[in-house]
Amino acid sequence: MTAQTAGKTLDPDEELTLLKEALQRRLDQLLPAGNQHDLVSAAMREGTLAQGKRIRPLLLILTARDLGCDAHHPGLLDLACAVEMVHAASLMLDDVPCMDNAMLRRGSPTIHRQFGEYVAILAAVALLSNAFGVVAAADGFSNESRNQAVSELSAAVGLQGLVQGQFRDLSEGSLPRGEDDIAATNELKTSMLFGATLQIAAIAADAAPMVCQRLRCFARDLGQAFQLLDDLADGHSDTGKDIDKDLGKSTLVATLGAEAVRQRLREHLHSADDHFVHACGPQGSTRRFLYSWFERQLA
Repeated sequence: MTAQTAGKTLDPDEELTLLKEALQRRLDQLLPAGNQHDLVSAAMREGTLAQGKRIRPLLLILTARDLGCDAHHPGLLDLACAVEMVHAASLMLDDVPCMDNAMLRRGSPTIHRQFGEYVAILAAVALLSNAFGVVAAADGFSNESRNQAVSELSAAVGLQGLVQGQFRDLSEGSLPRGEDDIAATNELKTSMLFGATLQIAAIAADAAPMVCQRLRCFARDLGQAFQLLDDLADGHSDTGKDIDKDLGKSTLVATLGAEAVRQRLREHLHSADDHFVHACGPQGSTRRFLYSWFERQLA
């Protein structure tokens, strides 16, 4: 993966397209198809290979590069794929009937609708297992670096990360909540995996502790911005997901109104950008990628 091919310097959109294609090919290799009766493997592939935004793996690769990691590092793509597997697993579990009971994801029927609820749950568990195995076997890293990456991913998934966030959302989301409680749940549900993604990028680049701390702050703001954007889009029909799933939930949109949430979203983006500049400098692909992406979503 490089910003040049056949002597030609690629523009940012072309580079992102090539990165997405590389991610898709590697995910296809890491999740081989089973036989025609292997529904769990089929569900794993459907839930992961379906075309998504790939924000997290792209963020990992671009940030690692901006921090000085070799673009040709043999294990970087695998680390990015592992993060995408975790994200896909979280979506599959989020959608099952005992949780959000969603009907659509990425414009297609959810995995439990296609394969059944127990297959979706087993496929999600298998994806999580695969993700940790991919990190543990990633080429070109020391055992210490792999262990650190596994630890970051484990913390993001576990009881102080995605699991706790999902529990709070399910148990408290329909109850009256204050702004701080809503933001705390959003951090667990969204910021924590962004945090692990960026810390793994820092590990790949052997970044300094101060850089790692700035990236943690960046991830907190970025996760809040993403969750607010998701809440604002809830009633729209072009998201590839069910509409109005947040009706009756105590989101910040319901509490503050859409215009106030848009303002808060931009404040989080401004804060995130400040942290990122202190970590990686004002130049680089990551800032350009995120700025362009959010501007399109908010247009």
